[in-house]
Amino acid sequence: MSTPAAGNAPSAPPASMFDNVPGYEGTVAGGGGGYLPPPMPTVPMPKPEPGPLQPNWHIPSITEDAAREAFVGYASSKCCYSTGPAKDGVITSMEPFNTYRYRLETFTESRSTEWSHEPYTNQPVDASIQPAPGPWEILAQTPTFFQDNTQNIRVPYTSSVKPCHECLGMGRMPCKECAGCGSKVCWVCNGSGFRHDNNRCTHCSGRGRENCLRCSGHGSKECSLCRGRRQLLVFINLKVQWTNNKEDFVVEQSGGLKVENFSKVSGREMFKDSQYMLYPVMGFPDPAVAQASERLVREHQSRFSQTARILQQRHTIELIPVTRVTYAWKGKTHVYFVYGNEMNVNADDYPATCCCSVM
Repeated sequence: MSTPAAGNAPSAPPASMFDNVPGYEGTVAGGGGGYLPPPMPTVPMPKPEPGPLQPNWHIPSITEDAAREAFVGYASSKCCYSTGPAKDGVITSMEPFNTYRYRLETFTESRSTEWSHEPYTNQPVDASIQPAPGPWEILAQTPTFFQDNTQNIRVPYTSSVKPCHECLGMGRMPCKECAGCGSKVCWVCNGSGFRHDNNRCTHCSGRGRENCLRCSGHGSKECSLCRGRRQLLVFINLKVQWTNNKEDFVVEQSGGLKVENFSKVSGREMFKDSQYMLYPVMGFPDPAVAQASERLVREHQSRFSQTARILQQRHTIELIPVTRVTYAWKGKTHVYFVYGNEMNVNADDYPATCCCSVM
């Protein structure tokens, strides 16, 4: 039995290879069928309800010793920083510039389909036995809320057997190394069969050619797609994806520390609420947080309900401690910040640095 000519094997399965399954008409091979919007609920969606807002606003200020200890640790971690200013600088003032971080998480489930295939090894074939269930009718095991996950499910009643499109049902493919010949020109004698001294080439025994090592002289290799089985089991694969869509809003503070620094630290959780559908935070002392909550809740519910199913929402408010420390060193005034539960330090104008180089 001959094999397809080298270089002429199809690179993608033909469209005729796939059956037309009702409800999955837009499904294609490898490219997916796009997102599949969830069906309209048979009962009205519950309206978001206001969550409890009973935060504890009290947060203790850090002590001067704690601020200095954090500063010394910061300076010690820098190879080019002297610890002198951190250890011996005179702290003249400590001002709190605490800020808030509002975080909204919307946990969604989305579904998409694509035609898939695998070598046929006598697996059950169930196409046309009965109608295939719709993409959103298939049960999937929902993971823990607010954790990304993916599950692939073979759609029932879509499996059928087709000849392998890669090897045209032959089970083998021509070897690309020798173009299907099984041998190559001997590299020692360059195909002449003789050495420079007119002696017979011992490498190829005077044949001028040597067996191809890649295919062991057969001229073809087992088809990697069907693994020599000649047939493929073709079916629709349902991809179920759970995504935790998360957005943060940090209130600008007037102390001078840039907002991007807060992405690296945690704060003290003051409020947390989780429901199927959330209501924006109300009655918060800082209006910027309430405004951000109203905007993000509205945007999330509008954006994700069109392409996915919202399973749960959660929002939190953290109070991130920020202390602006002013200190004197060698007659000049400098500033550093201590922020977050981790007591991170930001000191852009550290006064005792040097340039280090490795010889």
